[in-house]
Amino acid sequence: MSDSPASPTPYEVLGVRPDVSHDELRRAYRRLLRETHPDTGGTAAAFQAVQQAWELIGDPDDRARYDRGESITVDAVAGDSAGGGFSATVHTTRGGSGGQTVRARSYGHPGGRARERFLGLMREWMGRGTDDRDPYDPALVRSAPREIRQLLAEALAEEATARAVAGLGIGFTIWNDVAVHPATDAKLDHIVLGPAGLFAVRSADWGSSVKLAKGELVGEGIAPDEEPFHDLYHAAKSFGRQAGVRFTGLIVVVPDADLDVPFDVIRRGRLAGSMLVRRSLLPRVLRDGANAAGRESVDRAFELRTRLQESVRFV
Repeated sequence: MSDSPASPTPYEVLGVRPDVSHDELRRAYRRLLRETHPDTGGTAAAFQAVQQAWELIGDPDDRARYDRGESITVDAVAGDSAGGGFSATVHTTRGGSGGQTVRARSYGHPGGRARERFLGLMREWMGRGTDDRDPYDPALVRSAPREIRQLLAEALAEEATARAVAGLGIGFTIWNDVAVHPATDAKLDHIVLGPAGLFAVRSADWGSSVKLAKGELVGEGIAPDEEPFHDLYHAAKSFGRQAGVRFTGLIVVVPDADLDVPFDVIRRGRLAGSMLVRRSLLPRVLRDGANAAGRESVDRAFELRTRLQESVRFV
């Protein structure tokens, strides 16, 4: 079971309230074991999820530790170091040197809008008189409604992408949380310019496995009416038209554990060439591009950077 804030909690997997008695919890577990078993019409993934949920909260002592927010493993999507919680850790630079390495130019606040919305909804959900509670406390985050946790997952994902691009060096520039049009709420999570071209990137974390199907992204955590690649396409097209630029490619990047293959590519239609990529592979994709033959010249990259600097507005 993923530690992503967007992932279903063990209680959600077992279909019970967090304050349910241990006997009721055990009955729900046994019922779901029967219902999700592949031999009785279930699936291996659902059956495994039920077992993993029980491992986390089936024992009273383990359940108490889980409810206190312990045993959280903070990976690449949730921060820089284990045990660090969910507070912002990204460092936004504007060129210059960080230690012995020169980092990519980075503008805007990755995950900023998602964090603002998370904090607003979190404090509203917590209610008055609780301002002294840390909204990033792991136990509190775990108990929040999933739509609130999803916003935190989005922020963490965008911050992780910004860190990955920053490590590519001064040959790259990233603009984060870019407004698409003043009249809409749409945004581009990241615009990345490098030797391999200009990319529109969405950082996503739905808390479950995803895959490509019929030219779009699908998964348990993705709503039936949600079209991540089409939304990214329309946002990039709208921004490109205003800025007078053309994107080399579209990329949706997800946590490594949520994609069974290192990357996948849409082969047909107007989204052909768009990529679904594991986060650990993103730096290589941005260095080489989907087609390494189509590399930007130094002069062309400088021209694009200047044009983007004049056009970008942040949300």
